[in-house]
Amino acid sequence: MTEQQIGRLYGVGLGPGDPELVTVKTARLIGEADVVAYHSARHGRSIARSIAAPYFKDGVVEEKLVYPVTVETTDHPGGYRGALDDFYEEAAARLAAHLDAGLTVVVLAEGDPFFYGSYQHMHKRLAHRYPTEVVPGVTSVSAAAARLGKPLCEAEETLTIIPGTLPEEELTARLAAADSAVVMKLGRTFPAVRSAFERSGRLAEASYVERATMAGERTGALAEIDPESVPYFSVAVLPSRLGGGSPAPVYDGPGEVVVVGTGPAGPLWLTPEVRGQLASATDLVGYTTYLDRVPVRAGQVRHGSDNKVESERAEFALDLASRGRKVVVVSSGDPGVFAMATAVLEVACEERYREIPVRICPGMTAAHAAASRAGAPLGHDYAVVSLSDRLKPWSVVASRLRAAAEADLVLALYNPGSKSRTTQVGSAKELLLELRAADTPVVMARDVGGPTERVRTVLLGELDPAEVDMRTILLIGSSQTQAVSRGEGREVVWTPRRYPEA
Repeated sequence: MTEQQIGRLYGVGLGPGDPELVTVKTARLIGEADVVAYHSARHGRSIARSIAAPYFKDGVVEEKLVYPVTVETTDHPGGYRGALDDFYEEAAARLAAHLDAGLTVVVLAEGDPFFYGSYQHMHKRLAHRYPTEVVPGVTSVSAAAARLGKPLCEAEETLTIIPGTLPEEELTARLAAADSAVVMKLGRTFPAVRSAFERSGRLAEASYVERATMAGERTGALAEIDPESVPYFSVAVLPSRLGGGSPAPVYDGPGEVVVVGTGPAGPLWLTPEVRGQLASATDLVGYTTYLDRVPVRAGQVRHGSDNKVESERAEFALDLASRGRKVVVVSSGDPGVFAMATAVLEVACEERYREIPVRICPGMTAAHAAASRAGAPLGHDYAVVSLSDRLKPWSVVASRLRAAAEADLVLALYNPGSKSRTTQVGSAKELLLELRAADTPVVMARDVGGPTERVRTVLLGELDPAEVDMRTILLIGSSQTQAVSRGEGREVVWTPRRYPEA
């Protein structure tokens, strides 16, 4: 059979429902088609057909592709997925018969064929066998934004499309991290979707659109929608914060302080929870260097300060919260590990601040980040010690190092040195060598996750204090820690989970 004898397959997008939103090309192809195929439920009605009907030519052959199931209950031996796979195979075979006869086949798709469209299942089964063209259409996402009159994205904002069928925890995480978002496929998923919006702190921003551009269209605030009234053809929308004329974050709750950890470096280390808190804050408070890692959002007020005023910074944040602001205090790493969580809670426990809510959101701490780069040096018991003697005397630091070394714990040493503290690493090395072998592996990790990251392993006896600065963390192995060369000369460091019997 030559290509001239083979029919041509078209997957065409019909837009969100209004026949006037069908593209000129799609209308022409429908009017020229020998066969028009469309999906429908068992009741036989097809929204796709109702949109395209004005463009049908007389005598066109209609192929109604009727789903055998519409909910996940079936007696098919392969279950719901098996029933659908059989249906798609049978539907593709019916269309292939027309194409083999040299006919032009147009498959209708609401919205866009490649955006959650049923046409995709035909495409996967037929496009490699027949000449095929896909014609895009206006999606329900664009239609919903247009009907709300609210832009989806502006400037550097990103748009997240989320199926409402995801588990509620996943929905919550994705909504918390999103700039703007659209949740599809509501209906029976609506209660979980609404709960996810509420848990992520985004419910006040969210809108609802039902049957956009179609008869029976309905829009409103998501928080006010009755769950029993929500059909499948509806979406939840988090519009642009910048495009609606009111760029400030939407926040209508009582004042509060949230202390977050941003991880050791850039955006890759942020948790979805922290992203959400940063996005919804009215005010950001923190050491200027750490604030600079957080993307600028219109309407947010940023309060940067020096790194040595933790208590003053905490008091300032709590004062802002007392005036009804949602204040996020930014730490690097994890806020509870030598960082701002303790400083905020210390001040928050004063009588005048005890009624102000304070929450802590964890982040990736430097020890874990460094360990992941080296292998698994923290695979067994370990101790975390700061070498800084700015807030405690060196005698306390030394006694803790000695106790940890005598217990044969791996050591994670934070704040090892700075321009004003140059002797601590050397003193710690001398002390540890009294109790630990000179060939003990030491991971030196600097700027993990940053542009000048450097992670290498040296021996304790060869550790050079001059190479250690404030941006370095040291992981000192125990007597059991191994440093092993693997393929391509890469050395990995790991501490066994089993400890030998005494």
